[in-house]
Amino acid sequence: MAPNITKYTVPLFFGSTQAFAEKFDVHNDPEKVIIDFQESRVADMSGIEALNKITERYFRAGKQVHLRHLSSDCLKLLKNAEKIIDINIIEDPIYKVAVEI
Repeated sequence: MAPNITKYTVPLFFGSTQAFAEKFDVHNDPEKVIIDFQESRVADMSGIEALNKITERYFRAGKQVHLRHLSSDCLKLLKNAEKIIDINIIEDPIYKVAVEI
Protein backbone atom coordinates (compact mmCIF):
# COMPACT_ATOMS: atom_id res chain seq x y z
CA MET A 1 0.00 0.00 0.00
CA ALA A 2 1.31 3.46 -0.88
CA PRO A 3 2.22 5.79 1.98
CA ASN A 4 -0.18 8.47 3.09
CA ILE A 5 1.41 11.88 2.47
CA THR A 6 0.05 14.70 4.60
CA LYS A 7 1.12 18.18 3.54
CA TYR A 8 1.14 20.55 6.48
CA THR A 9 0.93 24.20 5.45
CA VAL A 10 0.91 26.26 8.67
CA PRO A 11 3.66 26.57 11.27
CA LEU A 12 3.48 23.84 13.91
CA PHE A 13 3.50 25.69 17.23
CA PHE A 14 1.53 25.81 20.48
CA GLY A 15 -1.52 27.36 18.80
CA SER A 16 -1.80 24.79 16.00
CA THR A 17 -1.04 21.48 17.71
CA GLN A 18 -4.67 20.39 18.09
CA ALA A 19 -5.48 21.03 14.42
CA PHE A 20 -2.27 19.17 13.51
CA ALA A 21 -3.25 16.12 15.59
CA GLU A 22 -6.72 16.05 14.02
CA LYS A 23 -5.24 15.58 10.53
CA PHE A 24 -4.25 11.99 11.29
CA ASP A 25 -6.25 8.77 11.49
CA VAL A 26 -3.87 6.21 12.94
CA HIS A 27 -6.34 3.35 12.68
CA ASN A 28 -7.15 3.87 8.98
CA ASP A 29 -3.84 5.24 7.68
CA PRO A 30 -1.47 2.89 5.82
CA GLU A 31 1.65 1.37 7.40
CA LYS A 32 3.79 4.32 6.29
CA VAL A 33 2.85 7.97 6.75
CA ILE A 34 4.86 10.92 5.43
CA ILE A 35 4.37 14.39 6.90
CA ASP A 36 5.52 16.96 4.37
CA PHE A 37 6.69 20.29 5.81
CA GLN A 38 7.60 21.93 2.49
CA GLU A 39 5.18 24.81 3.14
CA SER A 40 5.52 24.82 6.91
CA ARG A 41 7.95 24.51 9.80
CA VAL A 42 8.21 23.30 13.38
CA ALA A 43 8.28 26.52 15.39
CA ASP A 44 8.64 25.59 19.06
CA MET A 45 8.75 22.85 21.70
CA SER A 46 4.95 22.47 21.52
CA GLY A 47 5.37 21.54 17.87
CA ILE A 48 8.03 19.00 18.79
CA GLU A 49 5.76 17.53 21.47
CA ALA A 50 2.92 17.28 18.91
CA LEU A 51 5.24 15.36 16.57
CA ASN A 52 6.29 13.15 19.45
CA LYS A 53 2.67 12.30 20.32
CA ILE A 54 1.81 11.49 16.70
CA THR A 55 4.88 9.29 16.19
CA GLU A 56 4.14 7.44 19.46
CA ARG A 57 0.53 6.75 18.36
CA TYR A 58 1.69 5.34 15.03
CA PHE A 59 4.49 3.36 16.69
CA ARG A 60 2.01 1.72 19.08
CA ALA A 61 -0.09 0.78 16.02
CA GLY A 62 2.98 -0.77 14.33
CA LYS A 63 3.23 1.99 11.73
CA GLN A 64 5.98 4.37 10.63
CA VAL A 65 6.00 8.15 10.37
CA HIS A 66 8.55 10.02 8.26
CA LEU A 67 9.10 13.77 8.04
CA ARG A 68 10.01 15.38 4.74
CA HIS A 69 11.12 18.82 3.54
CA LEU A 70 12.25 20.15 6.90
CA SER A 71 14.10 23.45 6.80
CA SER A 72 17.56 23.70 8.33
CA ASP A 73 16.20 25.57 11.37
CA CYS A 74 13.60 22.82 11.93
CA LEU A 75 16.29 20.16 11.69
CA LYS A 76 18.36 22.05 14.26
CA LEU A 77 15.38 22.34 16.61
CA LEU A 78 14.66 18.61 16.29
CA LYS A 79 18.34 17.76 16.78
CA ASN A 80 18.33 19.78 20.00
CA ALA A 81 15.27 17.82 21.19
CA GLU A 82 16.47 14.36 20.22
CA LYS A 83 16.48 13.24 23.87
CA ILE A 84 12.68 13.54 23.98
CA ILE A 85 11.73 12.59 20.42
CA ASP A 86 12.81 9.87 18.02
CA ILE A 87 11.61 10.46 14.48
CA ASN A 88 12.43 9.34 10.96
CA ILE A 89 13.45 12.15 8.66
CA ILE A 90 13.50 11.61 4.93
CA GLU A 91 16.49 13.49 3.63
CA ASP A 92 15.66 15.79 0.79
CA PRO A 93 17.49 15.03 -2.43
CA ILE A 94 20.13 17.37 -3.74
CA TYR A 95 18.87 18.74 -7.01
CA LYS A 96 21.33 19.61 -9.76
CA VAL A 97 20.75 21.96 -12.63
CA ALA A 98 21.29 20.55 -16.08
CA VAL A 99 23.54 22.64 -18.27
CA GLU A 100 23.61 22.67 -22.03
CA ILE A 101 26.52 20.82 -23.57
